[in-house]
Amino acid sequence: MDPVLRNTPAVARTPVPQAADARRTERLCHATGLLLVLSGLAHLVVFAVDGGPWEGPVSWRKPVTFGVSFGVTLIAVTWVTSYLRVGPRLRALLLAVFAADCVVEVGGITLQAWRGVPSHLDMETPFDTAVSMTLAVGGGVLVVLLTVFAVASFRHRPSGPAGMDLAVRSGFAILLVALASGAAMIARGVVLTRTGHQEAAYHSTAPLKPLHGVSLHAVLVLPALAWLLSRTPWSEPLRRRLLYAAIGSYVTAVIGAAVWAALTY
Repeated sequence: MDPVLRNTPAVARTPVPQAADARRTERLCHATGLLLVLSGLAHLVVFAVDGGPWEGPVSWRKPVTFGVSFGVTLIAVTWVTSYLRVGPRLRALLLAVFAADCVVEVGGITLQAWRGVPSHLDMETPFDTAVSMTLAVGGGVLVVLLTVFAVASFRHRPSGPAGMDLAVRSGFAILLVALASGAAMIARGVVLTRTGHQEAAYHSTAPLKPLHGVSLHAVLVLPALAWLLSRTPWSEPLRRRLLYAAIGSYVTAVIGAAVWAALTY
């Protein structure tokens, strides 16, 4: 048999299951992200009916903001990583773990909100300690997964329309700031809790919250802008200038939040 013909079926079959697995994982992540967003919005209704404080370690704000934020981030990361040069099976595995971790994080926060106790840094009972430590470990897993995607975006140039490579890399670079600020909040809170300053631990995260929140969603905003600009009839130089301006504005906002955090930390 001709060697070319003999090798053709193997080459044709190899990527098919990988692509199918990737598509199934993407659909699962999109559905999971949507459910998390709906969960957050549902708790906004609960807050409107039940009332109570919006701020503080015990409030309906946490299941609302974390549900919406984790859901949007899961959907965004699932979409953006499609432009990365990562093997389909590896990407599917990382996204599946990421989706499961998002569910655990939002689930733990929501559970504690319904129990009327803090979700993070709460070591009052063995159960509360277990939930708090699970959320802390889950946060560590998120840092590792998103860092892997960020590194992949810089190792190989992302694909996509003009400007998408710059938007994806910028989004992931700014996302690393969000991961660092989140880790700093958890670390400082745990230290204060372990040294007997429980109330101080609950309030210690306030200075870093704006920095964490602003930098967290750059991985969605900037690639989405690049995608929208690619659909316009404008020239590529104009689109790139607008993208540069958006990235500069976003970086300025992150720097402003960082300065505010440094002054109030």
